[in-house]
Amino acid sequence: MPNLAAALKQEISRLARKEVKEQLSVLRRSSAQYRRDIAKFKRDITALEKKLSYLEKQEAARLGKPQASDDSLTGVRFSARSVRAQRKRLGLSAEEYGRLVNVSGQTIYMWEQGKSRPRQSQLGGLVAVRGIGKREATARLKALVAADSGGTKAKRKKRVAKRKKTAKRKRAKR
Repeated sequence: MPNLAAALKQEISRLARKEVKEQLSVLRRSSAQYRRDIAKFKRDITALEKKLSYLEKQEAARLGKPQASDDSLTGVRFSARSVRAQRKRLGLSAEEYGRLVNVSGQTIYMWEQGKSRPRQSQLGGLVAVRGIGKREATARLKALVAADSGGTKAKRKKRVAKRKKTAKRKRAKR
Protein backbone atom coordinates (compact mmCIF):
# COMPACT_ATOMS: atom_id res chain seq x y z
CA MET A 1 0.00 0.00 0.00
CA PRO A 2 2.73 2.49 0.76
CA ASN A 3 3.96 2.16 -2.83
CA LEU A 4 0.53 3.05 -4.17
CA ALA A 5 0.27 6.09 -1.88
CA ALA A 6 3.78 7.23 -2.79
CA ALA A 7 3.09 6.71 -6.51
CA LEU A 8 -0.18 8.61 -6.23
CA LYS A 9 1.53 11.42 -4.35
CA GLN A 10 4.29 11.60 -6.97
CA GLU A 11 1.80 11.71 -9.80
CA ILE A 12 -0.26 14.43 -8.14
CA SER A 13 2.82 16.58 -7.52
CA ARG A 14 4.02 16.02 -11.11
CA LEU A 15 0.65 17.10 -12.53
CA ALA A 16 0.55 20.08 -10.18
CA ARG A 17 4.05 21.17 -11.30
CA LYS A 18 3.01 20.77 -14.92
CA GLU A 19 -0.12 22.87 -14.36
CA VAL A 20 1.81 25.55 -12.48
CA LYS A 21 4.45 25.64 -15.22
CA GLU A 22 1.78 26.20 -17.89
CA GLN A 23 0.17 28.98 -15.89
CA LEU A 24 3.52 30.63 -15.20
CA SER A 25 4.51 30.58 -18.85
CA VAL A 26 1.32 32.47 -19.73
CA LEU A 27 2.03 34.98 -16.97
CA ARG A 28 5.65 35.38 -18.06
CA ARG A 29 4.63 36.04 -21.66
CA SER A 30 2.02 38.62 -20.66
CA SER A 31 4.44 40.22 -18.20
CA ALA A 32 7.12 40.50 -20.89
CA GLN A 33 4.58 42.07 -23.25
CA TYR A 34 3.57 44.57 -20.56
CA ARG A 35 7.22 45.50 -19.98
CA ARG A 36 7.70 46.04 -23.72
CA ASP A 37 4.58 48.22 -23.83
CA ILE A 38 5.74 50.25 -20.84
CA ALA A 39 9.17 50.77 -22.41
CA LYS A 40 7.51 51.92 -25.65
CA PHE A 41 5.28 54.33 -23.74
CA LYS A 42 8.30 55.74 -21.92
CA ARG A 43 10.08 56.30 -25.23
CA ASP A 44 6.98 57.98 -26.63
CA ILE A 45 6.66 60.21 -23.58
CA THR A 46 10.31 61.21 -23.81
CA ALA A 47 9.91 62.06 -27.49
CA LEU A 48 6.76 64.07 -26.80
CA GLU A 49 8.41 65.93 -23.92
CA LYS A 50 11.32 66.86 -26.18
CA LYS A 51 8.91 68.07 -28.83
CA LEU A 52 6.93 70.05 -26.26
CA SER A 53 10.09 71.59 -24.86
CA TYR A 54 11.21 72.60 -28.34
CA LEU A 55 7.82 74.15 -29.13
CA GLU A 56 7.74 75.99 -25.79
CA LYS A 57 11.17 77.43 -26.51
CA GLN A 58 10.07 78.49 -29.97
CA GLU A 59 6.95 80.15 -28.58
CA ALA A 60 8.93 81.85 -25.83
CA ALA A 61 11.41 83.10 -28.40
CA ARG A 62 8.55 84.37 -30.54
CA LEU A 63 6.88 86.11 -27.60
CA GLY A 64 10.08 87.13 -25.84
CA LYS A 65 11.60 88.88 -28.78
CA PRO A 66 8.81 90.95 -30.25
CA GLN A 67 9.99 92.43 -33.49
CA ALA A 68 8.20 94.92 -35.59
CA SER A 69 8.67 94.71 -39.33
CA ASP A 70 11.56 96.66 -40.82
CA ASP A 71 9.10 98.90 -42.68
CA SER A 72 7.57 100.11 -39.44
CA LEU A 73 10.98 100.94 -37.95
CA THR A 74 11.73 103.67 -40.45
CA GLY A 75 10.88 107.01 -38.93
CA VAL A 76 10.30 105.61 -35.44
CA ARG A 77 10.98 108.16 -32.76
CA PHE A 78 11.91 107.45 -29.19
CA SER A 79 10.49 109.39 -26.30
CA ALA A 80 11.19 108.70 -22.65
CA ARG A 81 7.73 109.94 -21.73
CA SER A 82 6.07 107.61 -24.22
CA VAL A 83 7.87 104.57 -22.79
CA ARG A 84 6.69 105.49 -19.30
CA ALA A 85 3.17 106.18 -20.56
CA GLN A 86 3.00 102.84 -22.38
CA ARG A 87 4.23 100.99 -19.32
CA LYS A 88 1.71 102.76 -17.06
CA ARG A 89 -1.08 102.14 -19.59
CA LEU A 90 -0.34 98.42 -19.47
CA GLY A 91 -0.07 98.53 -15.67
CA LEU A 92 3.31 96.80 -15.63
CA SER A 93 6.42 97.25 -13.55
CA ALA A 94 9.67 98.21 -15.26
CA GLU A 95 10.89 94.62 -14.85
CA GLU A 96 7.75 93.16 -16.46
CA TYR A 97 7.77 95.70 -19.27
CA GLY A 98 11.45 94.96 -19.83
CA ARG A 99 10.64 91.27 -20.17
CA LEU A 100 8.14 92.08 -22.92
CA VAL A 101 10.65 94.26 -24.76
CA ASN A 102 13.45 91.74 -24.09
CA VAL A 103 15.62 94.07 -22.00
CA SER A 104 16.20 94.43 -18.25
CA GLY A 105 14.04 96.43 -15.89
CA GLN A 106 17.00 98.69 -15.20
CA THR A 107 17.24 99.49 -18.91
CA ILE A 108 13.57 100.50 -18.97
CA TYR A 109 14.15 102.70 -15.93
CA MET A 110 17.12 104.38 -17.62
CA TRP A 111 15.10 104.96 -20.80
CA GLU A 112 12.25 106.50 -18.81
CA GLN A 113 14.64 108.81 -16.97
CA GLY A 114 16.17 109.90 -20.27
CA LYS A 115 19.62 108.75 -19.16
CA SER A 116 19.99 106.36 -22.09
CA ARG A 117 18.37 105.59 -25.41
CA PRO A 118 17.47 102.24 -26.98
CA ARG A 119 19.64 100.73 -29.66
CA GLN A 120 18.21 100.21 -33.12
CA SER A 121 17.76 96.50 -32.40
CA GLN A 122 15.76 97.32 -29.25
CA LEU A 123 13.45 99.77 -31.00
CA GLY A 124 11.73 96.84 -32.72
CA GLY A 125 10.69 95.46 -29.35
CA LEU A 126 9.35 98.84 -28.24
CA VAL A 127 7.35 99.27 -31.43
CA ALA A 128 5.93 95.75 -31.18
CA VAL A 129 4.73 96.36 -27.61
CA ARG A 130 3.09 99.69 -28.49
CA GLY A 131 0.03 98.12 -30.06
CA ILE A 132 -0.85 95.51 -27.46
CA GLY A 133 -3.41 95.80 -24.69
CA LYS A 134 -3.35 94.81 -21.03
CA ARG A 135 -4.75 91.33 -21.58
CA GLU A 136 -2.31 90.46 -24.32
CA ALA A 137 0.58 91.87 -22.29
CA THR A 138 -0.30 89.75 -19.26
CA ALA A 139 -0.78 86.69 -21.48
CA ARG A 140 2.66 87.18 -23.03
CA LEU A 141 4.21 87.67 -19.60
CA LYS A 142 2.63 84.46 -18.31
CA ALA A 143 3.96 82.57 -21.32
CA LEU A 144 7.43 84.02 -20.80
CA VAL A 145 7.42 83.22 -17.08
CA ALA A 146 6.23 79.67 -17.77
CA ALA A 147 8.93 79.16 -20.38
CA ASP A 148 11.60 80.62 -18.09
CA SER A 149 10.59 78.62 -15.04
CA GLY A 150 10.74 75.33 -16.90
CA GLY A 151 14.20 76.03 -18.22
CA THR A 152 15.58 77.44 -15.01
CA LYS A 153 14.43 74.47 -12.95
CA ALA A 154 16.27 72.07 -15.21
CA LYS A 155 19.37 74.28 -15.23
CA ARG A 156 19.21 74.59 -11.45
CA LYS A 157 19.02 70.81 -11.08
CA LYS A 158 22.06 70.39 -13.32
CA ARG A 159 24.02 72.99 -11.35
CA VAL A 160 23.17 71.33 -8.04
CA ALA A 161 24.14 67.91 -9.36
CA LYS A 162 27.40 69.31 -10.70
CA ARG A 163 28.19 70.94 -7.34
CA LYS A 164 27.49 67.68 -5.53
CA LYS A 165 29.83 65.79 -7.87
CA THR A 166 32.56 68.37 -7.42
CA ALA A 167 32.19 68.30 -3.64
CA LYS A 168 32.28 64.51 -3.66
CA ARG A 169 35.50 64.53 -5.71
CA LYS A 170 37.13 67.03 -3.39
CA ARG A 171 36.23 64.91 -0.35
CA ALA A 172 37.61 61.81 -2.08
CA LYS A 173 40.95 63.55 -2.76
CA ARG A 174 41.42 64.43 0.93
